[in-house]
Amino acid sequence: MANPNIVSVASIYGKTVYDTDVATSAASLVSNAASSGKILKINSLIIANIDGTNAADITVTLRNAAGGTTYSTLAYTISVPADATLVVIGKDSAIYLEEDMALYVLASASGDLSATCSYEEISE
Repeated sequence: MANPNIVSVASIYGKTVYDTDVATSAASLVSNAASSGKILKINSLIIANIDGTNAADITVTLRNAAGGTTYSTLAYTISVPADATLVVIGKDSAIYLEEDMALYVLASASGDLSATCSYEEISE
Protein backbone atom coordinates (compact mmCIF):
# COMPACT_ATOMS: atom_id res chain seq x y z
CA MET A 1 0.00 0.00 0.00
CA ALA A 2 1.52 3.28 -1.09
CA ASN A 3 0.25 6.72 -0.24
CA PRO A 4 0.91 9.74 -2.41
CA ASN A 5 3.35 12.38 -1.25
CA ILE A 6 0.97 15.19 -0.30
CA VAL A 7 3.70 17.80 -0.70
CA SER A 8 3.94 17.30 -4.47
CA VAL A 9 0.42 16.49 -5.64
CA ALA A 10 -0.92 16.46 -9.17
CA SER A 11 -4.53 17.01 -8.21
CA ILE A 12 -6.80 17.85 -5.29
CA TYR A 13 -10.53 17.46 -5.86
CA GLY A 14 -13.09 18.69 -3.35
CA LYS A 15 -15.97 16.27 -2.87
CA THR A 16 -19.09 15.89 -0.76
CA VAL A 17 -21.00 12.67 -0.17
CA TYR A 18 -24.12 12.06 1.85
CA ASP A 19 -26.41 9.37 3.17
CA THR A 20 -29.94 10.69 3.64
CA ASP A 21 -30.97 7.68 5.75
CA VAL A 22 -28.14 6.13 7.79
CA ALA A 23 -28.90 2.42 8.18
CA THR A 24 -29.00 0.28 11.32
CA SER A 25 -26.21 -1.87 9.88
CA ALA A 26 -22.78 -0.31 9.29
CA ALA A 27 -22.40 1.10 5.77
CA SER A 28 -19.47 2.78 4.04
CA LEU A 29 -19.91 6.52 3.56
CA VAL A 30 -16.46 7.24 2.06
CA SER A 31 -14.02 4.61 0.81
CA ASN A 32 -10.48 4.69 -0.58
CA ALA A 33 -9.82 1.53 -2.59
CA ALA A 34 -6.64 -0.50 -2.27
CA SER A 35 -3.98 0.58 -4.79
CA SER A 36 -5.95 3.73 -5.65
CA GLY A 37 -2.84 5.91 -5.58
CA LYS A 38 -4.89 8.44 -3.63
CA ILE A 39 -5.31 9.68 -0.09
CA LEU A 40 -8.58 11.18 1.13
CA LYS A 41 -8.52 14.07 3.59
CA ILE A 42 -11.80 14.07 5.53
CA ASN A 43 -12.58 17.69 6.40
CA SER A 44 -15.98 17.30 7.99
CA LEU A 45 -18.60 14.74 8.93
CA ILE A 46 -21.93 16.15 10.07
CA ILE A 47 -24.75 13.99 11.38
CA ALA A 48 -28.25 15.50 11.36
CA ASN A 49 -31.25 14.08 13.16
CA ILE A 50 -34.12 14.45 10.70
CA ASP A 51 -36.72 12.94 13.03
CA GLY A 52 -38.79 15.71 14.58
CA THR A 53 -39.55 13.73 17.72
CA ASN A 54 -36.94 11.12 18.70
CA ALA A 55 -33.23 11.14 19.48
CA ALA A 56 -31.05 8.55 17.72
CA ASP A 57 -27.51 7.27 18.26
CA ILE A 58 -24.66 7.39 15.73
CA THR A 59 -21.54 5.21 15.57
CA VAL A 60 -18.67 6.10 13.21
CA THR A 61 -15.73 3.76 12.58
CA LEU A 62 -12.61 3.56 10.44
CA ARG A 63 -12.39 0.20 8.72
CA ASN A 64 -10.69 -1.49 5.84
CA ALA A 65 -12.51 -0.80 2.55
CA ALA A 66 -14.26 -4.19 2.64
CA GLY A 67 -15.55 -3.42 6.13
CA GLY A 68 -14.15 -6.54 7.77
CA THR A 69 -11.62 -4.94 10.11
CA THR A 70 -12.31 -2.01 12.43
CA TYR A 71 -9.21 0.11 13.01
CA SER A 72 -10.69 2.84 15.17
CA THR A 73 -13.96 4.20 16.52
CA LEU A 74 -14.49 7.94 16.10
CA ALA A 75 -17.93 8.08 17.70
CA TYR A 76 -19.73 5.35 19.63
CA THR A 77 -23.48 5.46 20.24
CA ILE A 78 -23.53 9.24 20.61
CA SER A 79 -27.06 10.51 20.98
CA VAL A 80 -28.20 13.12 18.45
CA PRO A 81 -31.35 14.88 19.74
CA ALA A 82 -34.37 15.37 17.47
CA ASP A 83 -33.89 18.27 15.02
CA ALA A 84 -30.19 18.66 16.01
CA THR A 85 -26.79 18.11 14.39
CA LEU A 86 -23.51 16.61 15.59
CA VAL A 87 -20.11 17.46 14.09
CA VAL A 88 -18.09 14.25 14.34
CA ILE A 89 -15.15 15.52 12.26
CA GLY A 90 -14.43 19.21 11.77
CA LYS A 91 -11.81 21.10 9.79
CA ASP A 92 -9.71 21.45 12.96
CA SER A 93 -9.65 17.66 13.45
CA ALA A 94 -9.38 16.37 9.87
CA ILE A 95 -8.28 12.78 9.29
CA TYR A 96 -6.74 10.97 6.32
CA LEU A 97 -8.06 7.79 4.74
CA GLU A 98 -5.12 5.87 3.33
CA GLU A 99 -5.54 3.21 0.66
CA ASP A 100 -7.88 0.36 1.63
CA MET A 101 -9.59 2.42 4.35
CA ALA A 102 -13.19 3.56 4.70
CA LEU A 103 -15.42 5.61 6.97
CA TYR A 104 -18.47 3.66 8.15
CA VAL A 105 -21.65 5.00 9.77
CA LEU A 106 -24.32 3.19 11.78
CA ALA A 107 -27.57 4.52 13.27
CA SER A 108 -29.64 3.17 16.15
CA ALA A 109 -32.86 3.75 14.20
CA SER A 110 -33.68 3.85 10.49
CA GLY A 111 -35.06 7.06 9.07
CA ASP A 112 -33.73 9.26 11.88
CA LEU A 113 -30.19 10.29 10.86
CA SER A 114 -28.58 11.83 7.80
CA ALA A 115 -24.79 12.05 7.22
CA THR A 116 -22.86 14.60 5.12
CA CYS A 117 -19.12 14.30 4.57
CA SER A 118 -16.81 16.80 2.87
CA TYR A 119 -13.38 15.60 1.77
CA GLU A 120 -10.45 16.16 -0.58
CA GLU A 121 -9.24 13.47 -2.97
CA ILE A 122 -5.46 13.91 -3.31
CA SER A 123 -3.29 12.14 -5.90
CA GLU A 124 0.23 12.40 -7.31
